[in-house]
Amino acid sequence: MKAVVINEYGNNDVLNLVDAEIPHPAAHEILVKVYAAGVNPVDWRIRSGAGKRFGLTLPIPLGSEIAGTIEKLGEGVTGFKVGDAVYGKIRTGGFAEYAIAHVDDLAHKPQRINFVQAAAIPLAALTAWQAMFDLGKLTQDQRILITGASGGVGSLAVQLAKAKGAYVIGTASGNNENFVKQLGVDEFVDYTRYNFAEVIKDVDVVFDTVGGETYQNAFQTLKPGGYLVTAVDFPTEAQFAAYGENLARVFCKSDPEDLAAISALVDSNQLIPHIATVLPLVDIKHALDLSETRRTRGKIVLQIANQPD
Repeated sequence: MKAVVINEYGNNDVLNLVDAEIPHPAAHEILVKVYAAGVNPVDWRIRSGAGKRFGLTLPIPLGSEIAGTIEKLGEGVTGFKVGDAVYGKIRTGGFAEYAIAHVDDLAHKPQRINFVQAAAIPLAALTAWQAMFDLGKLTQDQRILITGASGGVGSLAVQLAKAKGAYVIGTASGNNENFVKQLGVDEFVDYTRYNFAEVIKDVDVVFDTVGGETYQNAFQTLKPGGYLVTAVDFPTEAQFAAYGENLARVFCKSDPEDLAAISALVDSNQLIPHIATVLPLVDIKHALDLSETRRTRGKIVLQIANQPD
């Protein structure tokens, strides 16, 4: 099978598209025939050196978000059968024709969407879900600010927050205003024209998907007792001391119950994935280049194989 592997850390020159053996699922594991794989910032961060911090050991097969069909079940797997259409977040190895997933990494693919669309959801939606609802404690009628609302994570976060019944404020560039408004935001702020921290105040929750100066400015928008969760930056000790449990860095984790709830929202048409571009596996370098610009509208997806009828 074809797979993307790195043998050292660095830029895209370290990416290798190799022929590898099809893996065999161990107990409580599932072998998935991958039709599509989502591209995420974590992929180029691992490539650039974060793999060691994540506990990975070189050589590392890349890719953490897949959609496909079950090829083989490991011992002890229940709730799935060979041939089932599934999707999910895996630790690594998704940029390949076949991938291994733990049974808790997967859920049945929503019926309303195809495999390419499904590959745009699991990691991004789980990140948004866990950031806003688990760490940010977002509830109905609260005000939430989502930075980078046009991106792969932000565009899903807007829809999830609206499904919760929150009042949603989204930031993006003016080029993406219509797109973000179509996602359902109650307020849109063009960060290229305004310092959003000067025009947005008293929000209950901030979900930051941008980092840097945007993350730093976001503190100014919080009401007393509000929560700030970032998917990008690493809060300082001083910030943790000042905000305590109301400040968090989200680290996406597999959760079959969360993913099943997300699937239900997809099938009820309350959550729609938006695809920026679809590329073949051989274009992995271009895909990571696009992701690293952080200027895409929606999600980058690799199509690994032709989708079944």
